[in-house]
Amino acid sequence: MTRRSEVPPPVTAVLDASSTWLPTRLAEVEELLGAQMTAHGGRLAEAGSATLAAGGKRLRPMLVLLCAGPEAGQTEVRAATAVELVHMATLVHDDVLDAAPLRRGRPTVVATSGREMAVAAGDLLFSRAFALLAEAGDASAVELLADASVALARGELAQRADAFDLAVSEVRYMERCRLKTGALFRCACLLGRRESEPLREFGEGIGLAFQLLDDVLDVAGPPQRTGKARGTDLLDGTVTLPLILAAERDSGIRDTDLRALDAAGAVDLCDRIAATGSLDEVRARALELVAGAKRGLRDPGLGSEQQRLLELVADGVVERYG
Repeated sequence: MTRRSEVPPPVTAVLDASSTWLPTRLAEVEELLGAQMTAHGGRLAEAGSATLAAGGKRLRPMLVLLCAGPEAGQTEVRAATAVELVHMATLVHDDVLDAAPLRRGRPTVVATSGREMAVAAGDLLFSRAFALLAEAGDASAVELLADASVALARGELAQRADAFDLAVSEVRYMERCRLKTGALFRCACLLGRRESEPLREFGEGIGLAFQLLDDVLDVAGPPQRTGKARGTDLLDGTVTLPLILAAERDSGIRDTDLRALDAAGAVDLCDRIAATGSLDEVRARALELVAGAKRGLRDPGLGSEQQRLLELVADGVVERYG
């Protein structure tokens, strides 16, 4: 079980405001995650356990449970666990593609165990996610998570196709965000309360805000907070909204050859991006998305506690970057 001292403050705020059902169910999710890691033994189990031990905000499982409400039972615990397993799998596979040495300040699986082991560990996480839902006979949950996983793959492919291309449009970037980040947040909400349009829109809104602010952090840092060096996305050739807006304002940035960047050059480019004021604009857009998501919480099936806690989750997306 994750120790309370390891839980990020925005998540702690939600737990502190909740009655006992939410911490209880989240603890069950954590136990089930651990069981999935140890069930297969050997080096794969070690790699999966290392990914789990790196921690995380558990925002997606929390959304499943909050949308389900106090009546959430083992069906929702399984769904919440499955969503987090898919999220963990995408992180492991992203680290393989990026050859990333660190994730949340810890060595990645690919750094410690090699590419083949990391790919296999990510595959294991994906397979266990769908096995959990299949074992429960929850066909609609399998369909929701499968659709989200396809969106994740499409988003990754689009991001790879756009690599190092400073001509990428803002519209294209936002579509990538909907696929790579918004889809799984949206799926988490719908797994908690099926076919709820307000919750679908809420999940997508805070997912987009989360990604925009994550892209701000890549430029602004600091590394001790993000667990990775400033400009990591730039070195990977990932063109994000702060860079797109900065290139529109500074022709020198627009003419930069991202392929020629080294670590020092990436930090210098981060400073130049910040000097254009684009980070403030992206932050403001993220705040608008969060405010809109909160205004849209109009599902008649939500209790007052659920709505209040969902609003706290939305606020927490922003507070992580304050």
